[in-house]
Formats: sequence, structure tokens, C-alpha cells
Amino acid sequence: MVYNKSESQARDNDKAINDWLPITSSRNAKWWYSAFHNVTAMVGAGVLSLPYAMAELGWGPGVTIMVLSWVITLYTLWQMVQMHEMIPGKRFDRYHELGQYAFGEKLGLWLIVPQQLTVEVGTDIVYMVTGGQSLKKFHDMVCPNCKDIKLTYFIMIFASVHFVLSHLPNFNSISGVSLAAAVMSLCYSTIAWAASVKKGVQPKVDYSYKASTTPGKVFDFLAGLGEVAFAYAGHNVVLEIQATIASTPEKPSKGPMWKGVVVAYLIVAICYLPVAFVGYWAFGNAIDDNILLSLEKPIWLIATANMFVIIHIIGSYQLYAMPVFDMMESFLVKKMRFTPCLRLRIISRSLYVVLPYLMVIINLPMLQAFTMLVGICFPFFGGLLSFFGGFAFAPTSYYLPCIIWLIICKPKRFSISWIINWICIVLGVLLMVLSPIGGLRKIIISAKDYEFFS
Repeated sequence: MVYNKSESQARDNDKAINDWLPITSSRNAKWWYSAFHNVTAMVGAGVLSLPYAMAELGWGPGVTIMVLSWVITLYTLWQMVQMHEMIPGKRFDRYHELGQYAFGEKLGLWLIVPQQLTVEVGTDIVYMVTGGQSLKKFHDMVCPNCKDIKLTYFIMIFASVHFVLSHLPNFNSISGVSLAAAVMSLCYSTIAWAASVKKGVQPKVDYSYKASTTPGKVFDFLAGLGEVAFAYAGHNVVLEIQATIASTPEKPSKGPMWKGVVVAYLIVAICYLPVAFVGYWAFGNAIDDNILLSLEKPIWLIATANMFVIIHIIGSYQLYAMPVFDMMESFLVKKMRFTPCLRLRIISRSLYVVLPYLMVIINLPMLQAFTMLVGICFPFFGGLLSFFGGFAFAPTSYYLPCIIWLIICKPKRFSISWIINWICIVLGVLLMVLSPIGGLRKIIISAKDYEFFS
């Protein structure tokens, strides 16, 4: 009798905690929430580098890799949606919960959480850089005669916005921000390729590889693979997004979730492919690693596009930060036995977002911490995308879902499902191993001429 009472109390306590944590506290999302959350998660800073990736890959390989990545990641995203409720009566609300079921409690945790944190924190690092760059670009375009302001300060301004937004309690509470971000992503992607069409093919355009030496071409090709991989990062938050959708045995969450994913991926294709192909067509290998930097006129339109980028990245930053907040708060409440409360939430989230900001303000550059300070120290857009795209994004988006699918579903050996999954695994592992080499080389080369905190 005592055991039953204790068991009941434990269940009630777990329910109370889940009702407080940001991923599971609200489950009333509709299918269109899935659509714009996935667009916000997927279409981000990566789309701006796709023409540059094309310049490193070339027309034939570039088009092939772009289309193949779209197909593979749509397939693995379908797997994630299906596996969310594959076990009757159980919802895998978080990526690591699915990994723990497949690989075991401890191994699954150590395999998934470092990868997922690297993706989410790494994305926020890149978005800090991109947000600061876009703010500076907007400032310089609308006020060309104003005093020059360091990029560091623009990154700090961008970071300050998240001091407020980071305290929104859960996924559904950032739906408005995410919707605005999704609309902005479609807008600035359209501006990027439409302005490129308007600008036309540049004089003496060159479609040969950017590097002149064979080693340079090889390393650039590897870096291009990482930049493409960075563009497909939505898998890291897909289970968390699906967790916000209501589910019953008659109407499981995979129905509305998949509907939203299909809409999102059509929008992804509309954003990615024209930007990548038209941008490369117009500028060739002279394209910048951020296409908006290559587009100078009309000034008002490019300035508007940069502002759209800023709004989108604000929403996308929050989308990737929310699972991190969930991990932090789960650890503090379940392991450290802190009481779930607003004060705990404010302190923990402020440490993620605000602490680096304060450190820069009081001029302690040696204490590098979290997203903002790393972003200030290493504002190498293309190199960061290449490195993080291969090192962290490829596993969680390209092949980990396939491995988990093989373990849980156990398709017959040499069946179509078995063959497709192994093809994705092999390609994904090669991507993970090779592309960070190109990205790291690019960062090293860029760092030679860069003055920190400039």
C-alpha cells in the first residue's frame, strides 16, 4: 500500500515537472505550427551561403548534392515523425529519449545529447555572428556617412534582444515569433534570388572552381559539403516540435506533424534552390559567403533583406535555444532537485544568453562563454557553417535517424528499406568525416588576417 502511494506520488511529481518544462508544458499546437516551426528551423543562415557552396562544388556536383540532400533529409525527417509514437502509449518528446530507447539509457544519452547540443548551441553561435553582420550591413547601407561601428557592438545589440525573448516559457509561446521568422525567411530568400536575376550575369563571370590549386579545390569542395549540410538542421528540434501537438490513439500527432513537414519542405525547396542556383549563375565564383554581401543595389531592397534576416534569425535562435533550455531545466529540477519556479528559469536562461554579454561589457575577453562571445571571437561565416554543418549537423540529420530506424523497426536484410537506410548512413558518415576538414582549414586561413574584437 505504501509502495502504491509512493508510486502514485512519483507519477504526480513527474507530471508536474513535465507540465512545467518548456517542451511538454503545452500540447495544443496545430499542423500549421509544425509548418512554420520547421521552416524557421530549416531556412536560416545556411541559405545565404548556398551560392557560395555552389561555387565550391561546381554546377554538376552542386546541383546533385543540393537535390540529394533535400531528398535524404526529407526521408530522415519522415522517419523521426513516425518514430515519435512508434511504441504504443509512449511519446518520444525529445531526440535523446528516442536515442535512449534505441541505444540504451546511458549510451543513448551520450550519443545524442552532445550531438544535439553541438547543433543547437553551434547554430546560435552562427546566428549571433549573422545577426551582428546583418545589423552592421543594414546600418552601413542606410547611413553610409555615419561613424563606423565595430561588428562586436552589433553582435552585442543582437544578443540583447534575447534577454527578453529567452524568458518565454515554452514552444507554443514563441509561435508568433516563429511565424514572423518563417515569413521573413521566405521574403529575404526571394529578395536574394530576385535581386540576383535583376542584376544579371556579371561581366567576366567565371564558373570554374574558386581555388587554383588541386589541394585548394579539394578542401573547398569538402567545405561546400558542410555548408549544404548546415542548411538542413531541422531534425534536431523535430521531435520537440511534434511534442507540442495533441495526440490520441484515433488521431496520433504524426498526421498533422507530417502535413506541416511537407508544407515546410516545399517552402524549403522554394527558398533554397533558386537562391543557390540563381546566385551562382549571376556571380560565379566571385560570390561572397553571404549572398547579401554581394548584392549592393538597389540599396533599399538589400537593406530590407538584411532586416528580414535579422527578424528571422531572432526567431530561429529562440527555436534552437528552447530544447537547450529544456535540457538545462530538466537537469536542475530532476537531478539537482531545484524547485520548478520562475526564478530558476530566469537565472538559468540568463546564464545561457546574457552572461557573455555582461562579460564583454566589463571587458573580460579571456572569459569566453556560451554563444555570443564565441561569435564575437570567430565571425567567419562560411568556415563556421562548413565546420558545424559536417561535424554536428550531418549525424543528426543524415544518418542517426536511419540507424535508430534499423534498430527499432528491424527491416529485413537487403530489403529496399534496409538498402536505403544503409546508403544514407554511408553518405552521412562520409559527410561528417570529410566536410569539417574543409571548414576548419577555411577558419584557419581566415584567422590569419583577422584582428580579434575588431
